[in-house]
Amino acid sequence: MSTEAIGIMTTEPLDTDDAAVLADITRMLRELLEEDGLDDAEISRETTFHDDLELESIDLVTLAGILREHYGDRVNLALFIADLELDEIIALTVGELADYVAASLRSTATGQD
Repeated sequence: MSTEAIGIMTTEPLDTDDAAVLADITRMLRELLEEDGLDDAEISRETTFHDDLELESIDLVTLAGILREHYGDRVNLALFIADLELDEIIALTVGELADYVAASLRSTATGQD
């Protein structure tokens, strides 16, 4: 699924609040999962990408594109995942991704990297 198909816009100011970022990511995941008929899956901070959502590596690539479309270069999922060990990637939760995204947005909003 292309990021255009999901219809994410980046023209509005982005909310760096943890709850808002989690809500954005949850929405993105629901739209991504809709293609596989899994859009009603329960998604919380503790939901894992691998075991709970059954996302494969191609799905994470798609998610990386969606995140970049929405947040721009401020959020780089590939870079985040590259710093993780395989067991950490398998156990990665939606909450951990939301925390990374929120921290990245706050870091770039204050001019830090």
